[in-house]
Amino acid sequence: MIPEFKNEKEKQKYFHKLSDGAKLDAFAQILSDSQNVVFLGGAGVSTESGIPDFRSKDGLYHKKVKKYARYKPEYLLSHECLKKEPEVFFDYYRTYLDARKIEPNDAHYRLAEMEQSGRLTGVITQNIDGLHQKAGSVNVQEIHGTIWHNHCDCCGRKYGVDFIFDNQDTIPYCPNCGRMVRPDMTLYGEFLPEEAFSNSVDMLMKADCLIVGGTSLEVGSAAGLVHGYHGKYLIIINKGKTKMEGKADLVFHESIGKILNEVCG
Repeated sequence: MIPEFKNEKEKQKYFHKLSDGAKLDAFAQILSDSQNVVFLGGAGVSTESGIPDFRSKDGLYHKKVKKYARYKPEYLLSHECLKKEPEVFFDYYRTYLDARKIEPNDAHYRLAEMEQSGRLTGVITQNIDGLHQKAGSVNVQEIHGTIWHNHCDCCGRKYGVDFIFDNQDTIPYCPNCGRMVRPDMTLYGEFLPEEAFSNSVDMLMKADCLIVGGTSLEVGSAAGLVHGYHGKYLIIINKGKTKMEGKADLVFHESIGKILNEVCG
């Protein structure tokens, strides 16, 4: 049983003294006691499926590719690049962001099972790969958009994931109006999807337990959401250290799938 605490300092002192095994037991108890659990995830959730992240030493930003050498990494996935050099944007996009054949991993499947059993309210994700939905999650808020939907920049007609990736034209154009078709992902220099972000804020306002996984919390959107969370428990699962571990009750520097399997299995 998790004891009652007089204040936040007493609560964190209790959790921070726990051994690794006791931390897993405490995590399981927290999930059992909580009424409204939300998961917020970043690139580290999908790296276990083989999708590279952006900022690590093996991430996309550190790939040394000659034809992209003169560009800053953020530019290649920016609104500016899409508008000024669309042929460069779509070449990079098709080369590195096609996740259609990637399969979910244990973390995705376990989170989907938790939602289906009523133990998880939903998922907030920074990822654009659609693996949470592929694993069976339903309430997924994609705060950076997705590669799985596209739309015409002019008439708004919607197109599926294959329209861009399988398009033989360098720049995909809308058959309806002849203007450019773009992915529904949030590019650098663009605002976050209003509905997804608003839904995420609403979820966190109601949550009494937030699990943060696979993110360094260095990107403004995720960090801002966590800063705005004031529920009872905060749990962080990330292989590397994050900037908000001092605020967390439990911290695991492990694989997300491994920890969720041990706690929920």
